Amino acid sequence: MSFVTAVLTEVGHVELPLPLLAYPAVALVLFIALGVVLWSFRDVANRHSAKADAYAAAHGGVSGHSGH
Repeated sequence: MSFVTAVLTEVGHVELPLPLLAYPAVALVLFIALGVVLWSFRDVANRHSAKADAYAAAHGGVSGHSGH
C-alpha cells in the first residue's frame, strides 16, 4: 500500500458539502456567466471605430491600426 492509500483509509469516509451533481451544475452556471460577460464585449472595437479614426487622424496615426 502506498502512503496516500494508508492515509485515506485512516481518515475514513468524508462527506461532501454538496450533492455530487451540484459540482458540475455550479461549473456550468459559472461557464455560462463568463460566456455572457464575454458576449457582452463582442465587437467593442468596431463600435467606436469612428472615434478611434478621428483620434488617429488628429495625432498623426494610421487609421484602423493600433500601432502594435
